[in-house]
Amino acid sequence: MKALQWEGVNKLAVNDVPDPELRNPGDVILKVRRTTTCGSDLHLLGGYIPFMEKGDVLGHEFLGEVVEVGPDVRKHRIGDRVVVSSFVSCGRCWYCSQELYSLCDNGNTNPAITETMWGQAPGGCFGYSHAMGGYAGSHAEYIRVPFADVGAFTVPEGVSDERALFASDAASTGWMGADLGGVGPGQVVAVWGAGAVGQMAARAAVLLGAERVMVIDRYDYRLQQVEKHIGAETINYERSNVAHELRERSGGRGPDVCIEAVGMEAHSAGVQNVYDQVKQQLRLETDRPAALREAIHACRKGGSVFVLGVFAALVDKFPLGAMMNKGLTVRAAQMHGQRYIPMLLDRMAKGELVTEHLATHVMPLSEGPEGYRIFKEKEDDCVRSVFLPHGALPSTA
Repeated sequence: MKALQWEGVNKLAVNDVPDPELRNPGDVILKVRRTTTCGSDLHLLGGYIPFMEKGDVLGHEFLGEVVEVGPDVRKHRIGDRVVVSSFVSCGRCWYCSQELYSLCDNGNTNPAITETMWGQAPGGCFGYSHAMGGYAGSHAEYIRVPFADVGAFTVPEGVSDERALFASDAASTGWMGADLGGVGPGQVVAVWGAGAVGQMAARAAVLLGAERVMVIDRYDYRLQQVEKHIGAETINYERSNVAHELRERSGGRGPDVCIEAVGMEAHSAGVQNVYDQVKQQLRLETDRPAALREAIHACRKGGSVFVLGVFAALVDKFPLGAMMNKGLTVRAAQMHGQRYIPMLLDRMAKGELVTEHLATHVMPLSEGPEGYRIFKEKEDDCVRSVFLPHGALPSTA
């Protein structure tokens, strides 16, 4: 089969790879119908996650059709159209029982790497380096899905592939940030980042009853999507003083909840951007935390900050004093997709959650390297590149 492989820093190619096979009785094999780029993939592409090997297949956000099932699979049959959580979770360990699915004790087949880095290992993730299990990714014609009864969810009739695709990761990640960040009725919420995850976090905040939701970014085309499709306010940080704007729009206090949806390659205005760029390139810090710093400083006293953006290891100039003295609650997590996907699919079916606009560039898998290039460079107003491994297919079952 054809798959999009990582061949080195900023090098991708579509090549022939072996077809996946069932390995465990709870596996299914999917024919991938749609798979999309994600901002966290750019960390892999740029070499910031040092556990990639030449030939690794990328991709973790996808939807497909079941073509083969293991003997222990009970919830899925051949022909089912399913969307899959990007994190691999067993559904049986203590963490899964607490709905902390991305922390699964059994999903990561290479736990020693992250145990050494972080003290304990999170779960595994499709197509996200050998530190996260070494699973083959979804930018391929077919993919093996372990623990399919836990991580794969049947897409309701009437919900298109284009919409359901983003339940796999972007929508569930965004919703988690609003939910675990404590968003509730009447609150003021600020979201850093107007990519797919940031937009979904903002939409979740709107649906959870927030009084005002503001999204901060520097790309006007993404901010225009926020205003048109999400129903939130916007701030372009290159033209406005973010701290002053947030105070002005929150009665002088600052937002109740601040959600960071940017991650380890954040950009910013001013000297700190140069500082972080230089230190990251010299490996004096691994991650650029500009958006997180700003979120902590902007949040009201006693408020909540949730970190959705992916970070790998170490940051510099973390404002611990502001966090402690302002009495902030700071939380973070990789996405607990199994916790949210069924609810998200239901909201998609009702028309409350719309995601099709995120797929600005749809193309065959053979154009995967170009899709990643325009996604990384933000060319042609690209929000997400979506790949069709088998060409155009009917969007609903």
